[in-house]
Amino acid sequence: MNLRELVSALNDFASPALAESWDNVGLLVEPSPPHTVNTLFLTNDLTEEVMEEAVQKKADLVLSYHPPIFAPLKRVTWKTWKERLVVRALENRIGIYSPHTAYDAIPHGVNNWLTKGLGTCTSVPLHPSTAPSCPAEGTHRVEFCADAEHLDAVLSKIKDIPAISCLTTLPVRVEGEEQTRVSLNCSQKALLEVVALLSQNNFLYHKTEILLLQKPLLPHTGMGRLCTLSEPVSLSDIVERIKGHLQLPHVRVAVAAGRTLESPVKKVALCAGSGSSVLKGTEADLYLTGEMSHHDVLDAVANGISVILCEHSNTERGFLSELRDALAIHLQNKINIVVSEKDRDPLQVA
Repeated sequence: MNLRELVSALNDFASPALAESWDNVGLLVEPSPPHTVNTLFLTNDLTEEVMEEAVQKKADLVLSYHPPIFAPLKRVTWKTWKERLVVRALENRIGIYSPHTAYDAIPHGVNNWLTKGLGTCTSVPLHPSTAPSCPAEGTHRVEFCADAEHLDAVLSKIKDIPAISCLTTLPVRVEGEEQTRVSLNCSQKALLEVVALLSQNNFLYHKTEILLLQKPLLPHTGMGRLCTLSEPVSLSDIVERIKGHLQLPHVRVAVAAGRTLESPVKKVALCAGSGSSVLKGTEADLYLTGEMSHHDVLDAVANGISVILCEHSNTERGFLSELRDALAIHLQNKINIVVSEKDRDPLQVA
């Protein structure tokens, strides 16, 4: 496939608009066009060892779940390992694409894969995603009616207010009089100025309607998951299930105050990777994530919530095999898809 065609297909699989605002997703390194992709190489972390593996396997595009370029690069030299990744990629005509939190949000993504380690359960996003393009602009819509005497003057003043969009007018008949219905979108700050302007004229002000523009929620899409098990099971059983699902010999467990390993677990809040900010404040019997700060673990335990930590990328990497199969279907088996064998969490139990 042509690189640009493939990137478009990957964006259709998981829209970059679903990623968190702080994230750096999409095509990060692009060889000069035209660039044909025969082999797509999947990894959780693009390290130098993994890059050499991609070169050996003749990859044309690396899909790295974590973006290897996050903080801006001021130069591309051989001095630092992330700069060297870019150099090696371009020398070998390998593109780099990263989906990161877009894959966290989608219904067929990383967090849903992680829920499969709990056993039979239902799940909903902890922080649902909203439709990224609806509405296009503004936080509020203001509508009011004006007669010919006031219309031109008020429109002239409104157009001078910043952050006004979607301004439309429509002839209407109100109580037997010919008037004009004015509708506009505006920001929260601009709303104060619009209301102040309209309030100068009682006729306009009493015919004003203000609507809060809310983007619709996307079903089954968003950050984190709150899972309700079909039957409660002991914390020790959940630990064994998670170890089996992630193929780990060990995980770290903090038992909630007043609980034991045999205490029942019914509700689990989870977040692949680093879960502190996503899980914080959620009522559950158990938090499951890769890593949390020491003090956030203490807070959870004191609030009667047990914690299982598996190390950051251990809660993500196993998804790559499922992703390979899903992308093969999505891309109609047009390209070869390979999962890295060198990719691993940097932390090991010694």
